[in-house]
Amino acid sequence: MQNEERYGDVPQPIRGDGTGWWDLGPRDVMRDIENPDMLVPPVTDAGTLPNLKFSFSDTYMQLNHGGWSREVTVRQLPIATTLAGVNMALTPGGVRELHWHQQSEWAIMLVGRARVTSVDQNGRNFIADIGVGDLWFFPAGIPHSIQGLEEGCEFLLVFDDGSFSDLNTLSITDWFAHTPKDVLSANFGVPEHAFRNIPKDQVYIFQGTAPGTLESQKVEDPFGTVPLSFTHRLLAQAPQVFPGGTVRIVDSTNFPISTTVAAALVEIKPGGMRELHWHPNADEWQYYMSGTARMTVFGGLGTARTFDYRAGDVGYVPRAFGHYVQNTGDQSVWFLEMFKSSRFEDVSLNQWMALTPHQLVQENLNAGPELMLALRKEKWPVVKYPGL
Repeated sequence: MQNEERYGDVPQPIRGDGTGWWDLGPRDVMRDIENPDMLVPPVTDAGTLPNLKFSFSDTYMQLNHGGWSREVTVRQLPIATTLAGVNMALTPGGVRELHWHQQSEWAIMLVGRARVTSVDQNGRNFIADIGVGDLWFFPAGIPHSIQGLEEGCEFLLVFDDGSFSDLNTLSITDWFAHTPKDVLSANFGVPEHAFRNIPKDQVYIFQGTAPGTLESQKVEDPFGTVPLSFTHRLLAQAPQVFPGGTVRIVDSTNFPISTTVAAALVEIKPGGMRELHWHPNADEWQYYMSGTARMTVFGGLGTARTFDYRAGDVGYVPRAFGHYVQNTGDQSVWFLEMFKSSRFEDVSLNQWMALTPHQLVQENLNAGPELMLALRKEKWPVVKYPGL
């Protein structure tokens, strides 16, 4: 029989109460180290909640001259039916070609800078530069492009359909390649030979020439510019500050064009926790940007399951399921909470209890005065207490 000394620091599926046993067979030790709460679940975990985690590192990488992309959709994370995510990078001058979608596109810049362009259904154009922490939103069917500036860029795209794939969008080169040249000639009023060099297939991402200044690329528009900006500076928002971290909420109330996607950028400081809560209006799609965290999701009927997350992971919480997110490391956890909704909404367990008749709460939970006196009528989305 093997003994603990031989395995050294390799984690084993053995809980402190003695339940479990050695894993003596083939295993992925690095995965087990990254997922301690799946290897040894808390005693409160129970039932058959589906997988609520997938990493961008485990999905297919599409490489092109000019950049790369990878996506997490319902094909990778079957529970995630409401939203899909695409992680993309563009070289300096790299272009995500002129295209449009059947879905709305919400995005946040993670690294570097890019230029976005668009024209709406009334012929009004939009050209803007995007930096770290800036957002853009293009409604379904609105054509646009993205190009890396001098330092290149990386960003996250979120679409309001879990079945979406960025490799199956509506692109200008794809349409040209599948339209007879005599039709193109008639449409644009030029001879057919003007189209002799058009691409034979969809380009998707290509290496272009780094653009000049915004002023140098300005296109005068007789119809004016779009009435609602397609961009928003999220980090320019003053954060809501709480004992355990910060929150910035962005939805149609402060980013009016974003009518189908709402979000919160959450910072959980070391020792902090996104409080016990739920969202009454939509499923939650998460993207972790830094740090390490654990989340337990409660689904009713005696079910609960705990997952561990790190940068590049996607998490998911079905609508109205109770959950928390706890910082398990020594640096801040930054993550996005995303919703297919025009508004951000959440319900705080603490606030609900505080605003309910105390006798009812006390008798329901058999709670003592220590808990009852600690309840808060104000919502603290991110908390920090000595016990954390």
